[in-house]
Amino acid sequence: MEIETVIGDVAYSEKDNIQFSNENEIYLVAQLNPLITQGGWKKEYEFEFNKDAGMYVCKAGNMAIRKVRTGKKGVSKNQKNTYYFDIERCKRCPFREGCYKEGAKSKTYSVSIKSNEHSEQAKFQETEYFKERSKQRYKIEAKNSELKHRHGYDVASSSGLIGMELQGAMAIFTVNLKRIVKLLD
Repeated sequence: MEIETVIGDVAYSEKDNIQFSNENEIYLVAQLNPLITQGGWKKEYEFEFNKDAGMYVCKAGNMAIRKVRTGKKGVSKNQKNTYYFDIERCKRCPFREGCYKEGAKSKTYSVSIKSNEHSEQAKFQETEYFKERSKQRYKIEAKNSELKHRHGYDVASSSGLIGMELQGAMAIFTVNLKRIVKLLD
């Protein structure tokens, strides 16, 4: 069987899967996790980047005092730039509620550095091919729901991998058989 496209949810867009699909010339139609594309901060506490200083500035106008790159290069997790802020200023800040935790020894803001794989996947998400294929996802979810709720594929009925494989094969066989009978009518 030749696989041209894999359609999945956000969980499928991890870096290892993107690398595997690129190496095997497979289109991976899976949205990137919003933490990668947008970051993890709420809008009201968003920090702005000052290009001239190369540092982030908080809502109150305080600029980070230093920047550190964390994480190992070349592993499945992306590296991050962590920006450190002056904790004494944070203690007196009028916007500290929800941003500064009382008694904290440091205040940081981290930004994931997008890997080449994530950057390429973000570009791919904007193509017509991706948008058309991602519209097919609902069909897959409906079939998964049928397997889990109508044919007992939600909980293992026996222990061990062989038992689970047999249960999966029987559930999938049943669903396929139902589809064949329906198409014959």
